[in-house]
Amino acid sequence: MSNDYTPPKVWKWEQPSGGAFANINRPIAGATHDKALPVGKHPLQLYSLATPNGIKVTILLEELLEEVNPNSKIPALMDWANGQRVFESASIMLYLAEKFGAFIPKDASQRTEMFSWLFWQMGSAPFVGGGFGHFYAYAPVKIEYAINRYAMETKRQLDVLDRHLAANEWMAGEYSLADMAIYAWYGNLVLGRAYNAAEFLDVESYKNVVAWAKRIDARPAVIRGRKVNRSWGEDWEKLPERHSSADFDALPKAP
Repeated sequence: MSNDYTPPKVWKWEQPSGGAFANINRPIAGATHDKALPVGKHPLQLYSLATPNGIKVTILLEELLEEVNPNSKIPALMDWANGQRVFESASIMLYLAEKFGAFIPKDASQRTEMFSWLFWQMGSAPFVGGGFGHFYAYAPVKIEYAINRYAMETKRQLDVLDRHLAANEWMAGEYSLADMAIYAWYGNLVLGRAYNAAEFLDVESYKNVVAWAKRIDARPAVIRGRKVNRSWGEDWEKLPERHSSADFDALPKAP
């Protein structure tokens, strides 16, 4: 790849674009194919994958099950109880949290703080996933400038979190949607689960973020939520479809 690339006057899409996931990236919207959505027996139907944006919602759903009933492009949600469709991960989280009255602080100040951090994550994560993750792990060639640019921004964001968590156990006074959403991206990053980049980014230096991520990681609902919609990895850590709590019991035991 030439280092003296000059953009054309009008950009045109030429396949393949190169890199991992090139086959699913395109500059147009709409469905790639027609297929009837499967519908289970429950009113809420989530269509997703166990990507960071996906596990935000599966973690929340598992947390809600523990809170409400102790016995009991993605993501997209259908609430068949009222025919409501919901898309965008933060919108889905807010819809569910308001529907079940959980994980949004009642205190006005904490509620505002929670919304600030939730939308901070929505605005910041594309730099981590679409920027750093792409150029460091998925692009067909290693471009020093691009990797340096997005590594710098990713580390700046980790520093923002580390400074905040130095004086706070949770993002907004109590465990909330903000923690779940930020953990899905940055928690997994500092726990070494994203892009094989833990050493490169020196994630251990963000001690407060690591400690916070480990607190969330140990929650039973989070352990379950990370497995849902996952179709890769070891058999004990993946549950492509979740229809009842019994589905987890059928998984092999972790080593």
